[in-house]
This record gives sequence, structure tokens and C-alpha cells, in this order.
Amino acid sequence: MPARPSHVYVVQGRGQRDYAECQAALDRVPAKMTSLPFIDDAAELIDKTRDADGLIVAASPVTRDVMSALEGLKVVVRTGVGYDVIDVPAATELGVVVVNIPDLWIREVANHALALLLAWNRKITHLDREVRSGTWSSRVLADHTGSLHGETVGIVGLGNIGSAFARRVAAFETTVIACDPYVDAAHFKALGVERVSLEELAARADYVSVHTLLNAGTRHLISDDFFRRMKPTAILINTSRGPVVDEPALIRALEAKRLAGAALDVWEEEPPAADNPLLRMDNVIATPHAAYFSSPAVAQVPRRCGEEVARVLTRERPLHVVNPEIYAPGATRRAT
Repeated sequence: MPARPSHVYVVQGRGQRDYAECQAALDRVPAKMTSLPFIDDAAELIDKTRDADGLIVAASPVTRDVMSALEGLKVVVRTGVGYDVIDVPAATELGVVVVNIPDLWIREVANHALALLLAWNRKITHLDREVRSGTWSSRVLADHTGSLHGETVGIVGLGNIGSAFARRVAAFETTVIACDPYVDAAHFKALGVERVSLEELAARADYVSVHTLLNAGTRHLISDDFFRRMKPTAILINTSRGPVVDEPALIRALEAKRLAGAALDVWEEEPPAADNPLLRMDNVIATPHAAYFSSPAVAQVPRRCGEEVARVLTRERPLHVVNPEIYAPGATRRAT
């Protein structure tokens, strides 16, 4: 009796996307793809995907319990850069390959972070509201407007996106400093970026842009101590993950005028609650976790995810393995 085709489930994010190209990429396995709407509950995810060989997820939590229950699961693909929704240590222990698609979003997120910086610096949202309300004035009514020339930009996390942001903001003739203990000195030197501690970055930067992954070590990395060190004229930009910034601490700092403002694409709770104080502050620019978006990048996601799943199911190594130790000699993988 021939073996059954592999079964791959795409668990959509809060928006729906056409994954026909994912199925086309899986045809060589062969594998059948089933697309499901967003699932935020582990028990429901198990119930709906019990025969899964592969999972493709945007925001659904793939916990130890999920992977243990899905006994045939061989690979989990996260559609973006961050993989905090997946219990990676549990996956490695259980023999499940974890893959992300990091390269599609580098330019988009770096561009969005720069757009937020420029929108703040040039008071774009404030001026737009004034013109629409009938006020026409060449004077910007703000406590402080930077020149974005000779100022200091601090980057928390100098990975792919942080590095792309550094190259962009350096073109404005700024001084760029960064904190990242996992990046070697040669990379800092190649970018022309000065390595500093997190404490020094907070104290020196006129603009702080956060580009780090979310994990146990970075959760609430930006908190009360960081805000106490910031200049009162400085702003915080976050396009990484919401919980990297302690939101209550940020609210306290803004209310106490320990920093001038914030520009946030990501939030501790998404979507943020309607009564979130940050949404009522004129000195906060808010966008809806949209930094990743561009039509060309998004169009590639279904095919790229399908290709990575197909590689694992045909015993090839995927391009972007989150848990590479699973391919070490002697390691156990469900894919084998």
C-alpha cells in the first residue's frame, strides 16, 4: 500500500492570504495543504491539525503540548522573522525542525523604522492633523524638533534588520551607536557603528530604535532603568516585538516627560486595548504591526514557506533553520 501524502497545515494570521503557491511548492513531496483561519488556542490547534507533518504559522502558539500531541509533526515554519510563538527548545528536544523566513522583511522593517523616525522628526502626523483641521502654519508647535544632522541614533540589536537600519540612518550624517553582545567587532567596524553598552546607548542617543528578537533575555529589556537614562528630548522607536519594551514603564516615562515621545509598530498586547494610554498621547505615533509589509515581499511568503517545508519533508536541509543543533551528528529528527 503506498504511503499517504504528507499533510501540511497553514494556520493563517488575523488576515487571510492566498496560499495556492504554497501548494504548488509542496507538489514535489507530494503533500496536501490545508489552510485554516487564525487559531489562538493550543487545544484547538491540536484538534484541527492532528495529522500534520508540517505547520506554517503566523501568530498561532506552537507549544510543547502542541508538538507532543502532533506525533507526525516534522517541521514548523514561521512566516516572518521572529519565532517567539514557537517553543524552540521543546521542538529541538522532540526532533521538530523550526524554520523562519527572515530575509523577505529586512528592507521593509528597516524602512518602516526610518519612516517612523522621520515622521517624528518632521512632525508629519501633527502637521497633517493641523492642515485637515483648517490650521495653516509654517511653525511646528512642538517642544523640540531635531535637525537629524549630527545627532546620535542608538540601535538595540544589530542583526540583519538593525544593520539595514544603521546603513539607512547613517546617510543622514548621524552618529550611529549600537548594543548587541552577539555581534562581533568586525561587523560593527564594517558598518561604521560604535559599540556601546545598553546603559550608554540610553544616555547618549537622540533616537533609540529597537531591533532585537524577543526571548527570555530581551523581554522588558527596555524598562524603567533605560528610560531614566534617556534624554528628555529623545524618542523610542520599536519595530521588533512589543514585549521587548515594558509598556507600563514607557507610559510612566512619557507622563513624567523623561523622554519626548515614542513611535510604536509593535505592542505588548496586539491589537492594543482601546483604553491603552499610549493611544491617547499626542507624542506617540502608532502603527499596527505593519512594518513588515510590502506587496512584493508578502507575495513571496506562500511559495517560500512551501519550499522550506518541502525541503524538510524530502530530507533536505532548509535555508533558514532556527534550531541548527537539530542537524548535528547524532541528533534525532522526526523528518528522518
